[in-house]
Amino acid sequence: MTSQNIYILGIESSCDDTAASVMHNGRILSNVVANQKIHEAYGGVVPELASRAHQQNIVPVVDQALKKANITKDQLHAIAFTRGPGLMGSLLVGTSFAKSLAYGLNIPLIDVNHMQGHILAHFIDEDGFDKPPFPFLAMTISGGHTQIVKVDYYFDMTVIGETIDDAVGEAFDKSGKILGLGYPAGPEIDKRAKLGNPKAFTFTKPRVDGLNFSFSGFKTAVLYFIQREVKANPNFIEDRLNDICASIQYTIIGILIDKLKQAVKDTGITHIAIGGGVSANSGIRQALKDGEQKFGWSTYVPKFEFTTDNAAMIAIVGHLKYLEQDFAEQDVLASARLKI
Repeated sequence: MTSQNIYILGIESSCDDTAASVMHNGRILSNVVANQKIHEAYGGVVPELASRAHQQNIVPVVDQALKKANITKDQLHAIAFTRGPGLMGSLLVGTSFAKSLAYGLNIPLIDVNHMQGHILAHFIDEDGFDKPPFPFLAMTISGGHTQIVKVDYYFDMTVIGETIDDAVGEAFDKSGKILGLGYPAGPEIDKRAKLGNPKAFTFTKPRVDGLNFSFSGFKTAVLYFIQREVKANPNFIEDRLNDICASIQYTIIGILIDKLKQAVKDTGITHIAIGGGVSANSGIRQALKDGEQKFGWSTYVPKFEFTTDNAAMIAIVGHLKYLEQDFAEQDVLASARLKI
């Protein structure tokens, strides 16, 4: 077996998306995701419903990933799976399936940290996308995570800043809920922000020491602001929705960029890579592009399908670990609060 002919199956089940991906020598052959629409009615992910849906989805998703890649399971060299962090019930489904399949095929099992997956998604071989050089700063922004990580090598990472309460994606979703938007609200806020005035309304930025973030106070400020304005004008949200969304997004992006500027100042590293579902936000992407002009940053954003939870990012970590012969034992356990 040469290092030039490696097939890895990646499995991701940390939250509400069941995903499987086949990678060949660092290039993606298939990347299949089964979304769970059931949570929309509840305005957030219901863990028990998520784990049940994973049980229904995982076999057909893996089967489809193999078929799309045009290979059989017997051609696989290893199974990579998300060990954590995430919802325990969801992680258990992916972990159990991966362990069983690897055991049945008698091939190595590779455990993957979901957060490392978001960061190392930048190393998937994809035409037109540059890979960040070491060292670089990675900002991972999603519904469950907000972190700044100093990356010295593939598996040499240090968290230098993280949220002390809510994640940035939650700030978008909760703000959207206050405005009566559907779940998830981030994409809708982004769409409406393009049509509004970002400086129409001012929200104070939380003061947090160092490179850490806080969004709980921001959410409360939005709630009180809307309550106050609606009391004065019952049609306030309807009349000014685009301006409200633009102002909310402008403030959130300002919080993220301020911390990135501080991180660059503290470390002297100007290569910045972002990942996680919120990195799909057009305002954040534009702010990073502006940072290249204003501050001399080099910025890296992965292909759109590799930003949200997906199995391609799990497969690339699996590929890199395979090259180092870094395998898991069959007694490996899922971990809801796994650290980088």
